[in-house]
Amino acid sequence: MRVFIAGIMQGSRTDRNIETQDYRREIARIVRQHIPGVEVWDPVELHPRSVGYGPEKAKRTLLELASLAGQADAVIAYLPSASMGTAVEMWTAHQNGTPVYTISPLAGNWVVESLSERVFASLAPFEAFVANGGLTRDKAA
Repeated sequence: MRVFIAGIMQGSRTDRNIETQDYRREIARIVRQHIPGVEVWDPVELHPRSVGYGPEKAKRTLLELASLAGQADAVIAYLPSASMGTAVEMWTAHQNGTPVYTISPLAGNWVVESLSERVFASLAPFEAFVANGGLTRDKAA
């Protein structure tokens, strides 16, 4: 199983910094602990210095990552607040039939609500879902 971790990086920042990315390690830990042989695709691991890319490389990277999200078996989106890049990845996944599982307090947001297979308020209920075979069960259905 291939899992793509989508999530907020720059969000609404106006500088070249990014939001904390600790959630990526936690999501990777959860899926690796409960899904034997899972392959985790993490944009920050694939492009650790992407925030410093010039315009052309940034565009190529954005489109490459969106495409990768659409090729995964599942996308896990972490959205404590809105993220345009994550929305693009969620849309691409949705268009390709890849289920999106979103961890976010934004359950009423149209993008979150419309493109997510399921929405979890925090990491704890998401972990319980994965521990109970939810990701692999949903994929098999």
